Amino acid sequence: MLENRRFVIIGFFALVGLIYLLRLFYLQVLDESYSIESSSNSIKRVIEIPFRGQIYDRTGKLIVYNTPVYDLLVTPSKARVEDTLRFCQVLGIERHDFDSLMAAASAYSRHKPSLFLRQLSKEDFASIQDVMVDYRGFEFAKSSLRTYTAPTLANTLGYVSEITKGQLEKQEEPYYRQSDYIGQSGVEKIYENELRGKRGTKFVMQNVAGVYKGPWKGGELDTMAVAGENLYSGIDLEVQQYGDSLMVNKVGSIVAIEPKTGKIISMVSAPTYDPNILASRYFSKNFSALVRNPYKPLFNRPVMASYRPGSTFKLIQALIGLQEGVITPGSGFTHANCPMHCHNHPATGTVALGVMHSCNPYFYNVFRRLIYKNNIKNTFRASAVGLDNWHDAISKFGIGQRLGIDLPSEYKGNLPDKKYYDRFYGEYRWKFSNIYSLSIGEGELLITPLKMANVAAIIANRGYFYTPHVIHGIGDKKSVNPDYLIKHETGVDAHNFDPVIEGMIGAVEGGTARRSKVEGIMIAGKTGTSQNKRGDDSSIFIAFAPVDDPKIAIAVFVEYAGAGGSAAAPIANLMIEKYLTGKITNKALEERMFKADFMSKVVLSGQKKPAPVDTTKKKPVTPAKPTAANKPVAVRP
Repeated sequence: MLENRRFVIIGFFALVGLIYLLRLFYLQVLDESYSIESSSNSIKRVIEIPFRGQIYDRTGKLIVYNTPVYDLLVTPSKARVEDTLRFCQVLGIERHDFDSLMAAASAYSRHKPSLFLRQLSKEDFASIQDVMVDYRGFEFAKSSLRTYTAPTLANTLGYVSEITKGQLEKQEEPYYRQSDYIGQSGVEKIYENELRGKRGTKFVMQNVAGVYKGPWKGGELDTMAVAGENLYSGIDLEVQQYGDSLMVNKVGSIVAIEPKTGKIISMVSAPTYDPNILASRYFSKNFSALVRNPYKPLFNRPVMASYRPGSTFKLIQALIGLQEGVITPGSGFTHANCPMHCHNHPATGTVALGVMHSCNPYFYNVFRRLIYKNNIKNTFRASAVGLDNWHDAISKFGIGQRLGIDLPSEYKGNLPDKKYYDRFYGEYRWKFSNIYSLSIGEGELLITPLKMANVAAIIANRGYFYTPHVIHGIGDKKSVNPDYLIKHETGVDAHNFDPVIEGMIGAVEGGTARRSKVEGIMIAGKTGTSQNKRGDDSSIFIAFAPVDDPKIAIAVFVEYAGAGGSAAAPIANLMIEKYLTGKITNKALEERMFKADFMSKVVLSGQKKPAPVDTTKKKPVTPAKPTAANKPVAVRP
């Protein structure tokens, strides 16, 4: 028994000794890391930052690419600058800049290299690299600068900037280091992991003065940097720039979608800025100027601005009414006992005519029938049940929720339900007469331009939509996010769209948008006016074309421009013609829109710009008091 224990103990110690011998062999012969660390004075680890992926439009045109630049790094403990004045002259900086840059580098670490000057051009690098050899503690690192082929899509593409301290601390994997760049907004932020690529590492030999002496071990331990994956968008760059030109001196949005796929064709946020100004060494200065700009150019209006949809919402009311059976294509209503005013148009004895002439009393009655489509005799309870049923049907059109576009900060808007009004009035203490303004897209409804462009796509598809998205292909394989291949059904049968589309065609051919129709293209559209207590109303128009084979669905919002047919409809129809034909036939209309200036209505003479309520509020509008809701409402189509 004792003999067996002796063999076990001897075996145990022999195994431990063998493990130590194997570990020692690995560290001294196989593993190079300790050798590198022990030779830190002669062998240097150089991290290579990869190029970010490029971004293309739907036709293969380059939108975003990279320009090689150089960063100047400093290690404070090694830095030797005897003639500071000459050093500053070489770099083209002031003495106070030198002092602040050195202080910032020392605060980060005296023994680790950190950024001193960023984004020196190839020409700058060539002119100073020989001189910088005389200054110990300074070294160059290759980098790249985001560059844009056109001054457009600033809010959609987003920007990259130096990673913040908070972002460094919160990163889930230890990838980023101090002074690294990271996508901060737009596509650059959403697709950061795909765009950033994979870092490379090189080991180089240097002498005591830090002069490069070649790769260590012939570069056998080096790893190559791998560029980020390219992104392929649905954006039509030419149409996008045309939209920018139409929105000069205007505040608002254009969103155009390909109905059959959900690809974004154009996304204009006005006013905008040149994305190149945030891709330079003067980022902080330029960013601060944009933040102070009273027109809020950093505010991505297509997905963040909120408006009441106005008369464009009548299309959804008609579709839900037809699906629920409270109206038929041939239903008509009188204006008797209706608190809403009419617009002196012909009789509206059908759904198509109601849409064409944007009749307020017509849709008041449709909404009333929807709310009271139950057998509950108590009007308060009937209204509550009816509103929740209405809410569920409307939400299937993407209203009151985030659609899931591949952009950050999408605002979900507001679609009121029973609980919403209960918080204000109390449970079962409100009824239809308190909420009827919802019937014509006013009241507490809030939507974004993106949502109304999606509604146009739903009608074009006769009942379904794909999640709108900017990027439809990633990498060489152009892989697609599977979420963007899911068909979202609204629950409205296809045949119920026919009378609504008939009315939309009538609105363009002879109704509220007739002054901007395009010869040779059948367009179905609907004007709207979003009320604004701070000034002139916002002009809205949604449309799709061609009617028989829709290729583009669009929504245009122009703040302070008045009725939908005054500005939004002309801009939308010009965009449609540009996309479908590549040319413009109505040059007079185009010239008028180029020259149209609504900014003067935003900024009052001698005063600061009043903040537009609908574009800056992120919270739902507080419901009006019960007494105010009973007053007649006159809304322009």
